[in-house]
Amino acid sequence: MASLSRVLQHWATFAGVWYLLDGKMQPPGKLAALLQGLHKPVYHQLSDCGDHVVIMNTRHIAFSGNKWEQKVYSSHTGYLGRFKQVTAAQLHRKDPVAIVKLAIYGMLPKNLHRRTLMQRLEELPQPQKAPRRLDEYTQEETEAFPRVWSPPEDYWMK
Repeated sequence: MASLSRVLQHWATFAGVWYLLDGKMQPPGKLAALLQGLHKPVYHQLSDCGDHVVIMNTRHIAFSGNKWEQKVYSSHTGYLGRFKQVTAAQLHRKDPVAIVKLAIYGMLPKNLHRRTLMQRLEELPQPQKAPRRLDEYTQEETEAFPRVWSPPEDYWMK
């Protein structure tokens, strides 16, 4: 039987880490490797060892060269004459998060695991203050949290 420290070390290797990244002046497609877990030494295609990624400030991403006008995103509704083409600049004006989402979606492997990986991605168009951990709150603040139910004084649990 393996020791507890060895088991915990093994669990820590596969544990998902949360990355909080600033997207200001960054290329939009460089984050797919973090979602897949390619940077981990235990990476395998069939194992789920990717991390969670939160990208703030996607409104200010950067493309190199003339990609804002040359890169075209296309879609089709399935009806005749409904083939839509939009440049990256037009799409970014309409939805600042969509370019990052489409770039990362295109870089992920084309299999059923792709949807699970995309659920680990959070995009925020503007910078937001990161929330504090629960152990960083004072005792007064934790007592002021809203509660659904408070047990009575004589409540006893097994």
